[in-house]
Amino acid sequence: VQLQASGGGLVQPGNSLRLSCAASGRTSNDYGMAWFRQVPGKEREFVAAVRWSNGALYYSQSVRGRFTISKDNAKSTMYLQMNSLKSEDTAVYYCAARYGWSVQYWSASQWHYWGQGTLVTVSS
Repeated sequence: VQLQASGGGLVQPGNSLRLSCAASGRTSNDYGMAWFRQVPGKEREFVAAVRWSNGALYYSQSVRGRFTISKDNAKSTMYLQMNSLKSEDTAVYYCAARYGWSVQYWSASQWHYWGQGTLVTVSS
């Protein structure tokens, strides 16, 4: 599975940005995709995840109510709509994928495939 993330950039606080992650290669019906983010010197942090088979959505507490994860089955693409952005959202955002599902979806170690990362900078 190959993942291609895009959509990062510089945005002012309070504004919005949408990230995309296109998946190619072999997939299955029971499949998961997620967004993580990382700043220098810190561990990769879970942001949101979607379970492909039933559309279940999961969010971290820090982004719940501001970010929305979605998927387009036909395009094998996942999105992250980020609203009301804050300076603390500044990070490199990575998309991830795995076959099957893990109850520890919030742990980076549970994901098998990773995209290259896209930088999001929230600053005035």
